[in-house]
Amino acid sequence: MRKILMINKKLFIVTLEIILLLFSLLLIFGPMTSLALWSIADKWFWPNLLPQSIGLDYWRQALGVQKSLAIGAVSIIPAFFLSLMIAVITVITAMSIAIPAGYALAKYKIPFGMFIFFLFLMPNAFPQQPIFVNLLDIFTKIGLAGTIPGVIIVHILVGLVFGVWITSATFRSIPPQLEEAARSVGASGIRTFFRITLPLAAPGLLASSVFVFITSLDEFTGTFFIGLPFVITLPMTLYSSSGYNMQFASVIAIILLLPSMLFMMLIQKVLKAEYVGGMG
Repeated sequence: MRKILMINKKLFIVTLEIILLLFSLLLIFGPMTSLALWSIADKWFWPNLLPQSIGLDYWRQALGVQKSLAIGAVSIIPAFFLSLMIAVITVITAMSIAIPAGYALAKYKIPFGMFIFFLFLMPNAFPQQPIFVNLLDIFTKIGLAGTIPGVIIVHILVGLVFGVWITSATFRSIPPQLEEAARSVGASGIRTFFRITLPLAAPGLLASSVFVFITSLDEFTGTFFIGLPFVITLPMTLYSSSGYNMQFASVIAIILLLPSMLFMMLIQKVLKAEYVGGMG
């Protein structure tokens, strides 16, 4: 009797694990499968479970291969390159600030260091809408509202959260004995940083740059408040099309999703466990 109960218990646990696994796979791959189907669906009406007609017309239109007013989609190439340009400038500028700031916060006892660190985290510490509404009023007065430089500044403010956070954790994870050994044989502080510290921190800095890039590429709220009506990025195009054209919105969503997936795979390769441990 006891053996039967043990077998039933194991069977119940295995069944429960299978159900949880299938449910997790459904949560992960269900929306992605829906996006993929919508992106190639020429016709898909209720109550059909699958598209009645499939094709690549929306992909061709989005990528600028063809032009047709009949399907209600436009080329996303200008918005894509604008998003890419803003993201690259954001990464360069944000990391130029984050690397020295992260090093200083990790290696030195700065007065009010935690308060300074909190200032970098502030854009994500509070609801973003009130912050961007106040920024819009300031940017309007100084002529940055509705401009690319204004949008870049907002993206930098948002990206610094990940830039300083991961960079500081990366430098904190490097044993100080290595720097002390370099200085004990006559290396200056600058030479030690560029020859010892920076190469060791390179994987973490790369991961930080990737997070800043993805954040900028996907940033919508700040671009919406500061950039409209003249700065139209890829997330803005997705937002404007999602209410009336599911096929076109799905194409844009996949294009935005692919870089994030590729970069997250890269981060998984380069972001070491000790860097993650230093983020607490």
